[in-house]
Amino acid sequence: MSYSDFLAFRRSLPRPPRLERQTVRARGVSFAVFSSPPITGTAPIVCINGGMLFDHSMLWPALSPLAATRQVILYDQRGRGASSTPDDPTSASIEDDAADLGALRRALGIRQWNVLGHSWGGGIAMLASAEDRAGVRRLVLTDAVGPTSSWFAPLREGVLARLTGAQHDAVARVTDADLANPDPALHSAYARAVYPAWFAYPDMAERFTPPDARSETGAAVLARLRREGYDWRERVRALSAPTLVLHGEEDPLPPAVAGDIADLLPTARRILVPSAGHMPFWEAPERFFALIEAFL
Repeated sequence: MSYSDFLAFRRSLPRPPRLERQTVRARGVSFAVFSSPPITGTAPIVCINGGMLFDHSMLWPALSPLAATRQVILYDQRGRGASSTPDDPTSASIEDDAADLGALRRALGIRQWNVLGHSWGGGIAMLASAEDRAGVRRLVLTDAVGPTSSWFAPLREGVLARLTGAQHDAVARVTDADLANPDPALHSAYARAVYPAWFAYPDMAERFTPPDARSETGAAVLARLRREGYDWRERVRALSAPTLVLHGEEDPLPPAVAGDIADLLPTARRILVPSAGHMPFWEAPERFFALIEAFL
């Protein structure tokens, strides 16, 4: 979908609802939580953004079409956006982020909700849903990271193959050793340099740029994952909720990663979204939202 097609799609939709903001205390952190109006008779959906450095605005208003049929809940992860920073941000881990999700559900008084995670948010969603099985009705993983860190090298190759000129050189200069360093400025600069490669359509890449987000907490999480690697397979196998695994066919994060997730989860269904990169909610929105609504 070109940018002009994307604009036409957005203009065909009702105006996004206004989000209500509240502060929710859980696990020693004050979380900024943002919710669309509740809709009777449907379970809400909580959406977890990726990037590790960024706040909920990475998914809003991108996911606002979901609010037509159910309440959408977003939040800023610990130490990101408007949520408070933990006492020792340098010790933060993705396991902390995963444990926060169930605690937030309970603090909000929600018996059960649907969960959607994008990119690194998909990793948080998988770990959290495996821990909080009674609280998760259905799980949607959108271009999620894999159950092991084996995708690191293929992703870097895919990103470099898609970039040219100064953009290519900016990414190539950053080494694996650099990414193991919890420097917020470095991780923010790298995220911004990589960003154009996420899109299948160059004119879309020209229109979207992430903010210069320098979260000490998020950088510590990213550096630890890069430094130590990970293998979540044993934990994720405990996940019992029906799961929809969506992945853009042209995502530089290899579509085989979605296959790894689906092979691991007996309740998962994998669908590749044509003509879309890492952001199918922007590049193939009609197909993306139809698949989610049918699944939920």
